[in-house]
Amino acid sequence: MKTSIKYIVSLILAVNVILGCNDLDEKVFSSVTEQTYNYSVNDFAPNIAGAYAPLHYDYVTGYWQTQELSGCCIVTPANATGWDDGGIYKRLHFHNWNSELGQISSLWNNYYQGVILCNAALERIENNVIPAPSEEAKRQGIAELKALRVYYYWILMDNFGDIPYVTTMAQELPEKTSRSEIYDNLVADLVESIPYLDEEQGGNLYGRINKWAGKAILANLYLNAEVYTGTPHWEDCLAQCDDIINSGKCELSPDYKDSFRVYGVESSKEVLFTVIYDYNHGLTGSYLWMNSWHSELQKKYLTNAAPNMAGGPKGITQFINTYQEGDTRLEDTWLMGPQYDAEGNPLYCVYTDATKQLDFTKELPDGNFTGESEGYRINKYEVEQGAEWSSDADYPLIRYSEVLLMKAECLLRLGRPGAGALVTQVRERNFKDNPALAAVTDEELKENSSYQWGYVENYQIVDLGDQKPVEFGRLFDEYCWEFVWEGHTRRDMIRFGVFTTKSWLSHQPNGDYRGVYPIPEQVLIANPKLEQNPDYLNL
Repeated sequence: MKTSIKYIVSLILAVNVILGCNDLDEKVFSSVTEQTYNYSVNDFAPNIAGAYAPLHYDYVTGYWQTQELSGCCIVTPANATGWDDGGIYKRLHFHNWNSELGQISSLWNNYYQGVILCNAALERIENNVIPAPSEEAKRQGIAELKALRVYYYWILMDNFGDIPYVTTMAQELPEKTSRSEIYDNLVADLVESIPYLDEEQGGNLYGRINKWAGKAILANLYLNAEVYTGTPHWEDCLAQCDDIINSGKCELSPDYKDSFRVYGVESSKEVLFTVIYDYNHGLTGSYLWMNSWHSELQKKYLTNAAPNMAGGPKGITQFINTYQEGDTRLEDTWLMGPQYDAEGNPLYCVYTDATKQLDFTKELPDGNFTGESEGYRINKYEVEQGAEWSSDADYPLIRYSEVLLMKAECLLRLGRPGAGALVTQVRERNFKDNPALAAVTDEELKENSSYQWGYVENYQIVDLGDQKPVEFGRLFDEYCWEFVWEGHTRRDMIRFGVFTTKSWLSHQPNGDYRGVYPIPEQVLIANPKLEQNPDYLNL
C-alpha cells in the first residue's frame, strides 16, 4: 500500500543492540560475506532505507509505553481478563521501575540498533564501499543518515541522560558521554546536514527525514535544551520553527483525523516524520487498538483479529475532564459511551456481567484495577475493516501542529506576543461548529493547567499533593489535547516541571531522578565501563 519507502529487512545487519558484547567472532554460513559481496549502485537506496527499520521494532512496547504510560494521560491497570503481567505497566504509572523493566530495555536496544545501522550505512557510503548514483546523491544520503542518527540519539539521550555516544563501527566498549556534550554533537550534526536534505514534503519522502523533519528535530532539541544542558535555547528553536512555517511546504490538514488515517496520508503536508506500517509488506506493529479495545469491538469494526480481552490502555479521568466543551479532539481521540456492532445492535460485556451493555465510562477507581468497560479507549488511529493484529495506520512522530505549538511556547517564554494566534490556528479545525471557542489569547496560555492533580482512591481525589500552579499551564494542556497517544507526554511533562512533582490517579512523586530511566541491567553487566544513573544503584 505504501510505496514511498521500502524497508529491506534482508539488509539489516546482525548487531549487538546493547552495546556491551565484545565477542564479535562470526560464524560464516555462506561464501558471500560483507567483505566479499560486490556492492553496486542499486544497493545505495536500500542501504539508507534499512537504517529506518528499528523505528518499527517494538515501537509500542519500547517507545510508546515508556513515554505515555509514565505520564498523566493514559494508564494500563489490571482488569478481570488480566493486563497485570507482573506489574510491568503499573510500574511505569507508579514511577517505581527498575533497571530490569522490559520496556526500558526495549527502548535502549531498539534505538541503539538504529544508531549502529546508521553508522554502518554511513561508513559504507563515505568509504565508497557502496557506490552512489552521483556526488549529490552521496551528500544527500550522508545527510539523511546523520539526521536519522540524531533522531535515535535524541530519544536515547532524552530518556537516559548520559549515555555512550559512538559514531563509528569501532569495536571497543564505549564509556558514557555527558548529556550536554551529546546535545552539542547532535545540534552540530543537524546544522551540517540540513542544507543537503531534500525539500520535498510527502510523496517519495514520506516516512523519511527531509529538510523540514530535520529542522523540526533540531527545534525539539532546542526546545528541551534547558532540560538537557541547563541553558535555554528559545531563540534557536524559534528560528527553526520560522524556517518551517515560512517555507510554505507544510500546513495543517483540514481535519484532525487526517494524519491518522490508513489511506492518503502519504501526501500529507502536516506529517513531517512518521513510522510507516503496512501489514502485507511485513511492516507490522500498529497495534495500539488491539491493546486498548475490548474484544467485542471486533463485531463493530469487522476486523479479522479480535482485540486483547477487555483491553488495557485507557484514558485517565483527570485528563479526560480537562477537555473543553465543543473540542472535537475528545471524540476524535477517545472511544467512549455505549458500544454497538456494525449493524447497530448493542454489544455486551462478556467477562463479568453479560447482562450489561458494553459502555466505556470515563471514571476510573484507581490505577490498579478497573472494571470491564471502565475507561475511554483509543479512537485516534483509523483501523481498517479486515485488519489483522497490526493495522495499516502509520504513527506520526512529528506533525506540523507541533511546530506551531513549539513556536508559541518560545514566544511565551521569551515574553513576546503571538502565541495565542498560533494556538488558535491549531485549534480551529477542532471547533468548526463554534469557531469562537477556538480562539485563545496569550494571557490565557499563561494560566494554570486545568488538570486536577491529586492521588485517587475509589474514584475520588484523596490527596492533592503538589498544587503549585504550572507556568504556561494552559499551553501544557494544549500539548496534551493535541498529542496524547503520540508519545509526547513524558517529555512535555518534564519540560513543564510536572513529571516528578505532581500526583495523578495512583501515581505520587517518587524522586526527581525519575526524569531519566536507568541503564538496563544487562547493558551494565555486558559493559563494565558503564555506571548506573544516579539514585538507581540501590533499586
